[in-house]
This record gives sequence, structure tokens and C-alpha cells, in this order.
Amino acid sequence: MKRRTIIAALAATTMLTGAAFADGHAKTVGVSWSDFQEERWKTDEAAIVGALDAAGATYLSADAQSSATKQLADVESLITQGVDALIILAQDGSAIGPALDAAEAAGIPVIGYDRLIEDPRAFYLTFDNVEVGRMQAQAVFAKQPKGNYVMIKGSPTDPNSDFLRGGQQEVLQAAIDAGDITIVGESYTDGWQPSNAQRNMEQILTQANNEVDAVISSNDGMAGGVVAALASQGMDGIPVSGQDGDHAALNRVALGTQTVSVWKDSRELGRNAGEIAVALAGGTALDAIEGSATFTSPGGVAVSSMLLAPLPITQDKLNLVVDAGWIEKDVLCQGVSALAVCE
Repeated sequence: MKRRTIIAALAATTMLTGAAFADGHAKTVGVSWSDFQEERWKTDEAAIVGALDAAGATYLSADAQSSATKQLADVESLITQGVDALIILAQDGSAIGPALDAAEAAGIPVIGYDRLIEDPRAFYLTFDNVEVGRMQAQAVFAKQPKGNYVMIKGSPTDPNSDFLRGGQQEVLQAAIDAGDITIVGESYTDGWQPSNAQRNMEQILTQANNEVDAVISSNDGMAGGVVAALASQGMDGIPVSGQDGDHAALNRVALGTQTVSVWKDSRELGRNAGEIAVALAGGTALDAIEGSATFTSPGGVAVSSMLLAPLPITQDKLNLVVDAGWIEKDVLCQGVSALAVCE
């Protein structure tokens, strides 16, 4: 195809090259979101758009609304609209293969955004999710080194759910082996939805007769559902983890109803996605992206990747997200008075 010929001719293009092809047309990057209703994706989008604007590239997007089938149609539509690179936040990594086939046929490079697409044709850009899981468990374990634990995992169709769970287990295994910790409930959460997490937590509390001392929740939205379930039983305040740095979760950390939110600065993730997409559209090979490394998937597939570093935010580190401009102090401190950061 013509696009493939142009890309091959520009194979030496670097990350910060301008976003126009030899024939003068501007580069266009399409983003397929799995479900744009989650709070954090709006921040990611703004960062992607900012990076594309800085490079003179155009942004197109589609929201799959939690449907793997719709996402395939969305990607086809983006290809038809003439995008030069694709960023895909996969609803179901195992079902996205036909979209990669279509992109490959059109000579369009793909970034698997934040969630692994177990295919060497997709560049894997995310945070170190195993480390996120370790950080979640470390923070909860520091507060509650013994007792009954509940594990609220993410979507069963998202590989990140098991990466997180693996990191959590690494931290807890010795205490489990010693009999200090017992896992009394564990469940995946369809779609990472807070309402599903709340329902699962309510069922586990019933089964365990409320004998629960700590909850490892794999993200902030689900942590909100978990805290609601605990509060209904007068149990709010037991250690609960999360991730993403959602504003509501950071407020819960300040209030003491959530122990930690592992902050993955999605502004950094989005900026990298935009810059990498422009570079790939210009012909840079997946394994030639500056800062990239090989990641071997659980299924043994080697993919080009970039894994960014997360940061656990507990009560004593809340100043970091305020100082970084991630959250305004009045939002963080709503209903809070007894913390230095809120004075």
C-alpha cells in the first residue's frame, strides 16, 4: 500500500520528528478506548492529545463501551478514516487479534495501551503492574500483618489482573505459609466495575461472617465499591488498597478509609503514547523506540515494551500528588482536618 511505502521510506524517523509525511499530509493517530467512562482515561486522553498537538498530529478516537465486539468495529472504522497509527486500550486482549490483522494489512503500527496485547505486532506501553501489585500488598501488610485477607481482582479478560495478583502474592506468601494470613475470599471483577466489586465484597463478607481484616483491591474504582460494602457493615477503616490516583480514592486515603492508592501518573503514560505513536507512524520500528525493552508475556510471546515506574501514595505521601498538580488540596482534603497536608 501507499502508506506502507511512505513509512518504509521514513524508517530513520525519531521520536520527536514532525508529524507530516513526505507527501505533506499530517499524521493521524486513532485511539480505541475500551470504556471511556472510567475517571482516569480522561486524564490519559488529555495527555495523548497534548503530545499529538505538540507534534502537529491529528487525534481520532472511539469508545468501545466495554464491548470487545464493538472495539473490533471501532478499529476498522479508525482504519477506514485513514489513521497512521493506532493506540488500543484492549477490552479483551485475547479477542483483539482481528483488529491487529486489519492494522497489519493496512500497514498501520499498533500500541497496546496500558493492557497487554499478547502479540509481537503491538508495542506494549504500561506501568510495571507486577510492581504495582507488590506496592499494594506492602502497604496493606504494613498496616495488617496478620488476619483474614480478601483479594478483589480486576477483569478476568485483562492480563493486568493476574500481573497485579502475582505481585501481591509475592509479598504475602511468607505470611500465608506461616499461617499469619488467611485468604478468606477472592474474586475477579467483571469490567473492573465498582458496582461489581461492591457486590462481590458483600457476598464475601456474608460468607466470612464479616471476619475480614484487610482487602487487597486491585484498583481505585473497585476500592470505592469495597469501602461502600465495608461501611454498610460498620467496618470502614480496615486496610484497603487501590491504584490509579483517582481523586475520590486519594480523598479516601486522606480520610483513612483507603490505605494506599498506587499512583500511575497517566499524564506521563499518555504523553509517551502520543510521542511513540508519532514515531511509529513515521516509520520507527517497534524495537527501535527510545527506552524500549523486550517484555516476555505469560504465554512466552516477546513484545517490544516500555514499563513506567509507579509510586504508592499513603497518608504520609499525599503531599506528592498535591505538589505535582495531580489533585487540588480542597478536593483531596474534603471532610479532612487532622492531616498536615490539609492544614
